Amino acid sequence: MGKLIIHHEKVTPEKAAALVKLCPFNAITYQDSKLEINSACKMCKMCVRKGEGLVTFEEETVQKIDKSLWRGICVYADCSSGKLHRVTLELCGKAKELAGVTGHPVYAIMIGNGMKKQAQELLAYGVDKVFLYDDPAFAEFRIEPYTAAFCDFIEKEKPSSVLVGATNLGRQLAPRVAARCRTGLTADCTVLEMKENTDLVQIRPAFGGNIMAQIITPNTRPQFCTVRYKVFAEPAPTPCPTGQVIGMTVTDKMRKSAIDVLASFEKPKDIDIAEADVIVAVGRGASSESLRQGAKELADLLGGVVACTRPMVESNIFDAKRQIGLSGRTVKPKLIICLGISGAVQFAAGMKASDCIVAVNTDRNAPIFDIAHYCLIGDVNEILPRLIEKVKEGRHV
Repeated sequence: MGKLIIHHEKVTPEKAAALVKLCPFNAITYQDSKLEINSACKMCKMCVRKGEGLVTFEEETVQKIDKSLWRGICVYADCSSGKLHRVTLELCGKAKELAGVTGHPVYAIMIGNGMKKQAQELLAYGVDKVFLYDDPAFAEFRIEPYTAAFCDFIEKEKPSSVLVGATNLGRQLAPRVAARCRTGLTADCTVLEMKENTDLVQIRPAFGGNIMAQIITPNTRPQFCTVRYKVFAEPAPTPCPTGQVIGMTVTDKMRKSAIDVLASFEKPKDIDIAEADVIVAVGRGASSESLRQGAKELADLLGGVVACTRPMVESNIFDAKRQIGLSGRTVKPKLIICLGISGAVQFAAGMKASDCIVAVNTDRNAPIFDIAHYCLIGDVNEILPRLIEKVKEGRHV
């Protein structure tokens, strides 16, 4: 990276006016005898090449970090109401896989109150050491104490990479800790790969899902990323774990907070399509009332739920909680039936890891057929009733 330097001693009204006119992004302004470059700048460097020396580009010197001082793949153990979120277990399995490349240990950090049982549970999922911050100050989630404990762990143990589940808690905590550590954070990764030099390759969709961006943070440690639930497979627990739980010292400084939690209560349970084993997904090609009713009937027969694509939410036909995709939920059911869904990248990224994908579409070139296991080419108005009929017949056999 680098920066643009304005040499104000060379600026004249005539040269400034020419430079303002030269910029294709209208990022240069000249007011009150002051030349400025604003945030609209795209670093095209046209002002450097044709600006008669008014602006120069200066490369920033990046201080290299000693990567050998940072060791271990760490998972943040998200534990609310005394229960581990299952994304934590998925990340433990992925951390073990990544650690196999570098030979690093797998760590977990757990922050809470009365969590010794849950910490022991983590050892069965390939974690070598669980660092436990157990104190009444952590009974309720408050951002300052949790951040302080997390940063204390990083300062003492120096993990090379930190994996955090993209839960409500994780989405708040990870950016704050990463900023405190002055390091990078990649959100909602769909693929993680490890280089032998301990650089974590964090891959996620970008530009609306049109490209897959590969992001690394080679000059800072630790490397932070968040991952949604159901993106990675949950490993089977080990019957005889060999890891250890290490109790960490909690100081008064960590306990300080400007937040007082007056009361907490559980929200009424709502539909969670991420937990469903069977999903019938509806797209624009099946948006009529009769087809939606048919999808509901099929889902009920199979013991599943109805989900949808983004356009169905934007049309106020379905609630956003039923949306699958990059801006919705990531799902991994045993069976998903896609009705009238073309299979845009944004949707596919949220469900392509499903065990069995059945797609119904009139367009034989629809992208959904590239990832489907069973492809039904035809009118969903004709195929859906026949599917329902066949399921009913099977139930009476």
